[in-house]
Amino acid sequence: MAPQAGAPRLVLLLSGKRKSGKDFVAEALRSRLGADVCAVLRLSGPLKEQYAREHGLDFERLLDASTYKEAYRRDMIRWGEEKRQADPGFFCRKVVEGISQPVWLVSDTRRVSDIQWFREAYGALTRTVRVVAPEQSRRQRGWVFTPGVDDAESECGLDDLEGFDWVVENHGDAGRLEEQLQSLVAFVRSRL
Repeated sequence: MAPQAGAPRLVLLLSGKRKSGKDFVAEALRSRLGADVCAVLRLSGPLKEQYAREHGLDFERLLDASTYKEAYRRDMIRWGEEKRQADPGFFCRKVVEGISQPVWLVSDTRRVSDIQWFREAYGALTRTVRVVAPEQSRRQRGWVFTPGVDDAESECGLDDLEGFDWVVENHGDAGRLEEQLQSLVAFVRSRL
């Protein structure tokens, strides 16, 4: 069955710990595939937008890697969990609205319910990519263990999941990372 107009031809769900390089990998893939072919979707975008609206906060500042965002992170996690408990697909539905590119990279997949929603909605078009980096590499990128964040479902919800379609090692070996990215790009192009 051919995808409908506006429907994706491929959905890659990227996951990994904070500072593992999920966004870096997503942007690297988009730069190789082109913005006309590939959209990077962030589930945290609609979460932060709605949270900012309901709490009178600066949405743009919640999007960056600032201390402003960190000051609200725990409460945003709690609030987001409440929204997901009431409606597991709430943020997933919001993030795909109006996307026209044929390849979707969801750069911040964090929960089994996220994967389930995309698999139910897009079936065999959905693939999972786990981005991994050792703690030492993550620390060099600015990661510091934060209780209530790094031990919460938003960081640990996929730790025990097995069977990722790809595991991308992002530990500082640029040559190895490039090989992995080229393999993913070749797969994506084979689906277009």
